[in-house]
Amino acid sequence: MVQGENTTVVTWRLLSPGEATLEIRPLLAFRDLHALTRENGALDPGVAIDPGMASMAPYDGLPTLHVAHDGEIRLTGHWYRSFEYEEERRRGFDFTEDLWQPFLLAFDLNGATHCDATVIASTRRHAAADIHLLRENELTRREKLTRSVGDHDPSLPLLALAADQFLIARGDFTSIIAGYPWFSDWGRDAMIALPGLTLATGRPEKAREILHLFARNAPEGLIPNFFPDGALPPEYNAVDATLWLFEAARSYVAATGDRTWVREELYELLGRIVERYVGGTRFGIRIDADGLLDSGAAGVQLTWMDAKVGDEVITPRRGKPVEVQALWFNALKTMEDLSACFGERGAAALYETMAERAKKSFLELFWNPDAGSLYDVVDGGSSDGSIRPNQILAVSLHHTMLDGGRARAVLDVVTRDLLTPYGLRTLSPCDPRYTGRYEGDAAARDLSYHQGTVWPWLMGPYIDAFLRVNGGTTETRRSAGDLLAPLLDFLRGEGTGQLPEIFDGDPPHRPRGCPAQAWSVAEVLRALLAARG
Repeated sequence: MVQGENTTVVTWRLLSPGEATLEIRPLLAFRDLHALTRENGALDPGVAIDPGMASMAPYDGLPTLHVAHDGEIRLTGHWYRSFEYEEERRRGFDFTEDLWQPFLLAFDLNGATHCDATVIASTRRHAAADIHLLRENELTRREKLTRSVGDHDPSLPLLALAADQFLIARGDFTSIIAGYPWFSDWGRDAMIALPGLTLATGRPEKAREILHLFARNAPEGLIPNFFPDGALPPEYNAVDATLWLFEAARSYVAATGDRTWVREELYELLGRIVERYVGGTRFGIRIDADGLLDSGAAGVQLTWMDAKVGDEVITPRRGKPVEVQALWFNALKTMEDLSACFGERGAAALYETMAERAKKSFLELFWNPDAGSLYDVVDGGSSDGSIRPNQILAVSLHHTMLDGGRARAVLDVVTRDLLTPYGLRTLSPCDPRYTGRYEGDAAARDLSYHQGTVWPWLMGPYIDAFLRVNGGTTETRRSAGDLLAPLLDFLRGEGTGQLPEIFDGDPPHRPRGCPAQAWSVAEVLRALLAARG
């Protein structure tokens, strides 16, 4: 698949001399990924034929498809009816589709001992002879990319190639697609994935473009939760996505030392964001009298645990979620550091005072002595003692409010109840609401999405917490690397070079959700580099 184009190249090689004829009958859906095609009269069956090229525009307003080839073409023009898709059937979706078959391509491979059949399907016009240059360019590009992460671990080049597939163009800027095949670019996912996808792979210029894209779409102190498909405006229903922007900016400075760009492009915006959070912005996001961040709006999920079934909120987390407070403290300390670096002493002192106030309240309100860990949410006079992975961020983020003893206690509880070979569960199996398998129709899957399902991206924060609590010794780093081994085995095997969105909470922890997820790859790559030191 050619980088930067809507182009797929397929070649066939006859491995030993013999008599063989290859016939290919392309099947076209020509549709959005969220819909299925039915036999219809709107389709234009016309095929424009030139030497080595067939072009068609089945529907008005959609791109022309060009198929370059080095065979013989014969027009057919048939509907193949009632393809059945088992995965869609299992998920409770429409699962039957009709596909258009416009022509047949025939290749005479008699006596061939080399690559002798080529098809290039593209929205651009290519010639079949372009295959050699396209292949050479792609191999060169991949070799350069894999060199950026080194070769001291065989999984690093694979992770670098996997990471590259999530960097996309949105207008004139680079963005991050959250997952394939059905996600768009999400602010939270992009900010979490940015260090692993760009900084760890030696592409700070891509990091700057991503930060600039989201920063320029930040009205009222919020970056987009996600960009919808098409020309629809961004959605802003998230309390934590904007706070991850501060951590992404901090990571950029730590990796590059480039404070000048942050001063010129981000610092003023980051300050305005803090002001809006203090004064209040959309969805009830505001600083409470105790210095902690409160949020909530009826029927709106603002944290990453955002599943809903109809009007039912599956993991209601209104009030003060634990990871939001950890991110808020980290943001304030990041601003304190930047302000001091830029000679803004008054601003640095203000951010320091705000951070200390938040820390004092956090330690008073969030420690759960019965569980020896942190509450998941504090809302007024009630505290949610659910054992969830969100509390690990209070240990893993660069600026933490926890001392060594409490940090170790949180790590121990998370390890005991939530750690699996493929990531952290979203709820302890001891909880009566725990659901160990992510399966069934859409409603059943949404009910289990954050009620026990394992998320690989959480291995990044877990490894950070593990190294912080246990020290950066050679033995500790080796143990951290061992924790990532099952995910790396999956990458090299069943994952075919990618890591999925989620796994089942129960053994054997089958992969579920998107087969390729940006923050899964990014955080495992970043954590592996951290473990290798």
